Amino acid sequence: MSELSDSLREVMRGWPTGVAVVTARDREYAHGMTVNSLTSVSLDPPVITVSLAVQTRTWRLVTASKKLGVTFLAQGQQHLADIFAGKIPEEEDRFTGLETFTLASDVPLLKAGRAHLDCVILQEVPLPKSTLFVAEVVAARSDLSIPPLVYLNRGYRKVSD
Repeated sequence: MSELSDSLREVMRGWPTGVAVVTARDREYAHGMTVNSLTSVSLDPPVITVSLAVQTRTWRLVTASKKLGVTFLAQGQQHLADIFAGKIPEEEDRFTGLETFTLASDVPLLKAGRAHLDCVILQEVPLPKSTLFVAEVVAARSDLSIPPLVYLNRGYRKVSD
């Protein structure tokens, strides 16, 4: 890794982000992964971007189906972030024992989250090791009474007033 990459990594560790799980389904197979590289780009039309590492299972499903779901995690849901970050054996189904639901499409969303988006892919921007997906939000739902799960400097944090 270059010196600039190391410096950027250090800078970004000091930038707090929310924690979300991006999910996808192609036919009967579903998968998901924890992300913090998600941004709202526009409210009218409703558009987000998310970056996924190339050749991950979630990347393959999003690329094939042209759809993705987003579950924003709540404070106290670190265990879900860890599951979808791959801290369980790769061959296991990450959805085992978790309640899911759908909004506008067949993409599974985690019922336990504090907010949810159902999206269709508008554009894919290839990068050297990842793809930036530009997606239109076709359905959204939230319960913002629960504080968000926040990630900062390699750890989960709580939001306080």
